[in-house]
Amino acid sequence: MTTICGIDEAGRGPVIGPLVISGILIEEKDLPKLRNIKVKDSKLLTPKQREFLFKEIKKIIIKEKTIIIPPQEIDDVLNSEELNLNKLEAIKTAIIINYLKPDKVTIDCPSTNINAYVDYLKTFLKYEPKIKAEHKADYKYCEVSASSILAKVTRDKEIEKLKKKYSIEFGSGYPSDPLTQEFLKKNYNKYPEIFRKTWMTYRNISETKKQKSLSDYK
Repeated sequence: MTTICGIDEAGRGPVIGPLVISGILIEEKDLPKLRNIKVKDSKLLTPKQREFLFKEIKKIIIKEKTIIIPPQEIDDVLNSEELNLNKLEAIKTAIIINYLKPDKVTIDCPSTNINAYVDYLKTFLKYEPKIKAEHKADYKYCEVSASSILAKVTRDKEIEKLKKKYSIEFGSGYPSDPLTQEFLKKNYNKYPEIFRKTWMTYRNISETKKQKSLSDYK
């Protein structure tokens, strides 16, 4: 039995909420089953389609591993001199691979330098699976499409938890979302655990508000 793992993330760019990385383990011979249920890159699916496929994928795969990385951990990494977001993703990806123990791994590579990313990833692995890392792998390979769906649905659920916990509405959490922009302007100094404070979007608003406060004080 040859097993294959697909790994992808959701929520790399938002200024609000966690980054989620998911990996699936499946027998290579069962990959056609993923194609038959029409898995595709989660960005090409509606929320209802993702929810449906989330359940169907779990019926086909052997198991999965999902890691939720909160804003504080992301900020800690970006404030350090040793790590960056790509390295953080590589470390978490290694945790998933070590847990699932596949024979082969297909990764949607976040780095422009694929070889350097894979070399760094390998330093955290406990064994040597065959690794295929490519850009747009979530579009090309059904095992990565499936993991992208698990990651996206999980992140969406985490976002809904935050909204219910604080009785707030901030849209998608992405900097390009007008609702997120407006929420950030009004609440940048509230709900500190939901924001990625190292993001330029957050920093710009925070600095502008601080300067205005100092100006008003004078």
